[in-house]
Amino acid sequence: MNNRTDITSLRDALAVLKSMPDQLVETDVPVRAHAQLAGVYRYVGAGGTVKRPTRVDGPAMLFGQVEGFEDASVLIGLLASRKRVAHLFGCTQEELPKVIYDCVRNPIAPVVVKDAAPVQETVYLAEEQDFDLYKLIPAPTNTPVDAGPYITMGMCYATHPDTGVSDITIHRLCIQGKDELSVFLQPGSRHIGAMAERAEELGQSLPVSISIGVDPAVSVLSCFEPPTTPLGYNELSIAGALRGKPVELVPCVSIKEHAIANAEYVIEGEIVPGVRVQEDQNTGTGFAMPEFPGYNGAASGECWLVKVKAVTHRRHPIMQTCIGPSEEHVNMAGLPTEASIYGMIEKAMPGRLKGIYAHRSGGGKYMAVLQFVKRDHTDEGRQRQAALLAFSAFPELKHVILVDEDVDIFDSNDVLWAMNTRFQGDQDIVTIPGVRCHPLDPSSNPAYSGSIRDIGISCKTIFDCTVPFDRKDKFVRAEFMDVDPAVWLPGYRI
Repeated sequence: MNNRTDITSLRDALAVLKSMPDQLVETDVPVRAHAQLAGVYRYVGAGGTVKRPTRVDGPAMLFGQVEGFEDASVLIGLLASRKRVAHLFGCTQEELPKVIYDCVRNPIAPVVVKDAAPVQETVYLAEEQDFDLYKLIPAPTNTPVDAGPYITMGMCYATHPDTGVSDITIHRLCIQGKDELSVFLQPGSRHIGAMAERAEELGQSLPVSISIGVDPAVSVLSCFEPPTTPLGYNELSIAGALRGKPVELVPCVSIKEHAIANAEYVIEGEIVPGVRVQEDQNTGTGFAMPEFPGYNGAASGECWLVKVKAVTHRRHPIMQTCIGPSEEHVNMAGLPTEASIYGMIEKAMPGRLKGIYAHRSGGGKYMAVLQFVKRDHTDEGRQRQAALLAFSAFPELKHVILVDEDVDIFDSNDVLWAMNTRFQGDQDIVTIPGVRCHPLDPSSNPAYSGSIRDIGISCKTIFDCTVPFDRKDKFVRAEFMDVDPAVWLPGYRI
């Protein structure tokens, strides 16, 4: 496939944004990384499931003066607009799931380069006396009760100790000491966790690099999960497909692993076997950080320990971060969700799924709106089969809303209009109780309902808001004259 984007670094992406109106704002007013930075961006463009008031589809923001870090800046919100992501990916927002799934089918594996990498322009080794993560990494806290400074956009790269196959995922990383991080590895979910578990069985540490400040393709496409990308599938190859050329890796300076050559920062370390960390051990707040459902996540007592060996970075590095429940997370989680669902349904019933949107209210994980096309009477009922396939393609999905092709899936008012005029609760709701979903849903708890046997189990639900095929002629929306309003309002854009 041809490349969709020439962006291969975070700085490339910023250059593109600077050429676009209203997509990037910059400030040199000093800001504290502790709670204040996220508090500012909450109003500028956080969106997602962030507590209101917040702004949806606002610009990205670059803070040039972060207190305590003279040479570094912090970027937040790069991916907090779906239209912005689409522009950076070289397509429209409607095309995103199809373009991304095409990259899954046509991967280009990463390559290792031996030349000097930009991310290794400056090197700090943990054995040096003044080494201190708190002073090297301008990691923000989202709220005043966070467990500590969090690295929310760290691309964790490791290699399976048995197979030698490498993979990349994003995990919750909290600075715990001058050379220590905690990493939350949800049991049985992502590939780095499986690697760490196997290394622990062997009594070995697991070398891991954490690349921070990478290009949008790597950030978004690293978020795929099984079954679309099973254990052994390196998601960097999806980013390579979008670029039309491989992602470049570089050997780490202190561990036997690789990191992303064009990153802004790399933290090199080892996941220690047999050790677990209390996430809020330094603060005692009881909380981790705000998670994608919009609530403060509970601090875990089962985080793994990363012993840091080195930090490398570019000159004048840019720390990239996001707010846990923001629109940025919606897009990072939701776009791979959409591509996975699209791929499974397209294989089963080609041409029937016109569009899909992993809705922001579900953090890109819990809810999907499927736009289904019924071509003849034999398609009646297949829309519900499509919903069942969606649950299989992305196990953390909780709700599916089915709509017809005349509904704008990105307009929640239009989706609710379909629910109000094309839906009857007694016949158009399909429930599937007792299915594993996601533990961060606070209603997925036995204390919430006696029907729930364990934390993380949900009742998955289909809301069929499509018109029965034999009644479609009774549900035609009112047509208006097609005119160009610019004749009356010059410069007006729809």
